[in-house]
Amino acid sequence: PRVRAPRRERVSTLPRLQLLVLLLLPLMLVPQPIAGHGGKYSREKNEPEMAAKRESGEEFRMEKLNQLWEKAKRLHLSPVRLAELHSDLKIQERDELNWKKLKVEGLDKDGEKEAKLIHNLNVILARYGLDGRKDAQMVHSNALNEDTQDELGDPRLEKLWHKAKTSGKFSSEELDKLWREFLHYKEKIQEYNVLLDTLSRAEEGYENLLSPSDMAHIKSDTLISKHSELKDRLRSINQGLDRLRKVSHQGYGSTTEFEEPRVIDLWDLAQSANFTEKELESFREELKHFEAKIEKHNHYQKQLEISHQKLKHVESIGDPEHISRNKEKYVLLEEKTKELGYKVKKHLQDLSSRVSRARHNEL
Repeated sequence: PRVRAPRRERVSTLPRLQLLVLLLLPLMLVPQPIAGHGGKYSREKNEPEMAAKRESGEEFRMEKLNQLWEKAKRLHLSPVRLAELHSDLKIQERDELNWKKLKVEGLDKDGEKEAKLIHNLNVILARYGLDGRKDAQMVHSNALNEDTQDELGDPRLEKLWHKAKTSGKFSSEELDKLWREFLHYKEKIQEYNVLLDTLSRAEEGYENLLSPSDMAHIKSDTLISKHSELKDRLRSINQGLDRLRKVSHQGYGSTTEFEEPRVIDLWDLAQSANFTEKELESFREELKHFEAKIEKHNHYQKQLEISHQKLKHVESIGDPEHISRNKEKYVLLEEKTKELGYKVKKHLQDLSSRVSRARHNEL
């Protein structure tokens, strides 16, 4: 996908609260791809104190997330992709329920946290093909011999991936690791495009409501922050593409600090943040533990995929006892993969927040 350059920063004389209301307005008007009824946003479905009364068998405490989950299952996503989505929705649910408590206490008057929640949900919709766009769903698989792995949606990436596969410089484990880097890069582009689209629609709202003279006086802190985030993401995307080019041509070296793409990104950001030498060393050690947690999660994802394939094979044979044993093992692996996925994404969120705060303190 083509990455567009960020729009120029806009200015306004409106108070901050009105600016944030305008920033949220285009997002709230976007039709969600969930076919539902008015009750899905009711207090009974979404308030924390009522959440424990959810119907038996539902995965989530919030009705709109249950509807997303059911839609995803109808799309026949792979077991690994469903487990990943489950972890993302659990994180989203936790954040939304926490926000509802803050809102009741009057601690999000400017709507900034609500805007972030809406953005995060839009990213999830795009990442798993739940936003109504047929080309939005990413291809994920642990089986390197599947032809679908070439469907990266970007000729540059497909060319690099093909070169790496046929170069003979990678073992099967290294190809697996490289493929995760390609997928992580594509996710970063998707997140960038969602943020860019959100900001573009918000700015168009400003232009329609404000005169040029009004726009020329005071810069909006919110817009400046969003443009700064866009620039950081674009820089990360460009660095990621340079890394993919280098690794695809040269292979993996023995001096790499970290191997997992998300850990590599965090370490790059941490090195340019306002950490003391002691804090940076402590962060490095925590990243090592985080990478070990990701590797464990990756192991369970592979075992889940193998178990799924074995279960399908056994079901085709039709031995009830054999089917029952394999189904029990599959369910246990599925639950463990979901649990580890949630822990990984929560840990990633915490580490990213720490780096972000350090970088903002520097500015």
